[in-house]
Amino acid sequence: MAKQILHITNGSALTDYLRELDFKDDILTWQEMLCEGPTIPNITSDHFFEIRSQFLRKHYDIEVNTEELKSELSKLDNADKYSEIHLWFEYDLFCHINLLGVINLLHQKEINKPLYLICSGRVEGEKNLKGLGELTPEQITDHYKKRVLLTKEDKDLAITLWRTYCGKDHNILKPYIVTKSNFKYMSNCLKAHLKRFPHQKSGLSVLEDNILRLVRDNDIKSKHHLLGYSLNYQGYYGFGDTQHIRMIDKLSIFFDESESGVKLNRKGHEALLRQHNFASELNNNMIYGGIERLGFQFSVEQNKLVKTILHVN
Repeated sequence: MAKQILHITNGSALTDYLRELDFKDDILTWQEMLCEGPTIPNITSDHFFEIRSQFLRKHYDIEVNTEELKSELSKLDNADKYSEIHLWFEYDLFCHINLLGVINLLHQKEINKPLYLICSGRVEGEKNLKGLGELTPEQITDHYKKRVLLTKEDKDLAITLWRTYCGKDHNILKPYIVTKSNFKYMSNCLKAHLKRFPHQKSGLSVLEDNILRLVRDNDIKSKHHLLGYSLNYQGYYGFGDTQHIRMIDKLSIFFDESESGVKLNRKGHEALLRQHNFASELNNNMIYGGIERLGFQFSVEQNKLVKTILHVN
């Protein structure tokens, strides 16, 4: 009997691309951004859908069609007909936290099928890391042929990381930075996650600091021009337009915009020199899984998260 495969993709753009490339198997399109906002371990619960809908509405003015989302996920209700499940996710933090969520969802639904990972990133002959949608048809085919079967240890790791992300102590993630697994970009993503908390001296995350450096070091004509730069030079984060626009808007206290372009103001230079902690003024109150961003700061000296003084009990 021929194999029946379920593909789970990281978004509708990739689903459309695979259809163009004549992938005829069933495809479940994952439409979430679990790297931001509150999460709880049980992805199958109504409470999970409720808190995610509230978050996306409040922070991004996105109205989630819960019924449509549940309809897409209902493809897992008939998982017995599939012989394998193929997971299409990229090298970045955005995709990896979604990937952890998907693997946990499969675990919670007691779906014990062979899981294969197709993960883009470094491509032979290419200078920059590549997303799946940026690959040529030939490169997609090559990645698919080289898909990796996830082991029980890989799945157990994903379950542990998801529960930790939903928990109250993200320093517990640190030992897993050096854990060997078939998630070859997981280490980079975990390090990137810890560094998106405010720096203990400046109060800026690595990404926020990077955006101010882009303003300082380049001839930026407008906020829209800055958006292009910040999307292209974000390393292992993989955030989309809406997330970067939100960050840039928050950071506007650090630069002046005029006809001549975007320039750092005095406060912006002070932030880059780490002369003052701007976390409370910036007031980026994002929640990451189970904890509030403003509740912790990243200490370079201790290489870990420390409680923000105002939040110490």
